[in-house]
Amino acid sequence: MGMFVISKRHNGDYKFVFTSRKGKPVFTSISCKQKSDCEMIINAIRENIEVFTITRKCTVSGKFFFRLSKGGLVLATSRKFSTELRLAKGIDEIMRNVPEAETLDFSVNEFVFPDADIPGGEAG
Repeated sequence: MGMFVISKRHNGDYKFVFTSRKGKPVFTSISCKQKSDCEMIINAIRENIEVFTITRKCTVSGKFFFRLSKGGLVLATSRKFSTELRLAKGIDEIMRNVPEAETLDFSVNEFVFPDADIPGGEAG
């Protein structure tokens, strides 16, 4: 199963990445001003992936990628694939795994582990 990972860009905008079950990025969304926009796009993709258009592309250097769009608006662009077969497998993985994919939110910079300099924060 893949997963959607929401994060914050350096400019303060939000994005999400759909990763494969092995943790490799498959596609990355456009920038969104609000985290709720990311969540809305993720839910739309998860619930109705069939209504989105997947356009296959090729770079001048011979790498393959796709764009995910709806109503002419490009919402995400895939990573580059070395062959058309790998591109097809990437698209197939999306179609199979998106409906059950979890969403992880890494957009908040809260530290999970206490700082070692803070008293009581050291392991020992």
